[in-house]
Amino acid sequence: MTLEQGQIWKKGDEYLRIVEWARLSIEYKVMKDPATKEGTMHRVSKKEFCRLLKGAVLLLPEKLPEAEVSLETAV
Repeated sequence: MTLEQGQIWKKGDEYLRIVEWARLSIEYKVMKDPATKEGTMHRVSKKEFCRLLKGAVLLLPEKLPEAEVSLETAV
């Protein structure tokens, strides 16, 4: 698995977005809705973040709720 800055992961009813990817740590934001971008910031080691992602699904940009809304308004 390759972690990159800006990735959004869905785990249960929460979304995790990688805000800052560093050599030894990850800073991420936990959000209820990725469209509002409101949430709490956390900093953990990469190892801890990978454990946190167990069972989570990486969302592709076209599968994000905000992308669905913009596609509907474009039609």
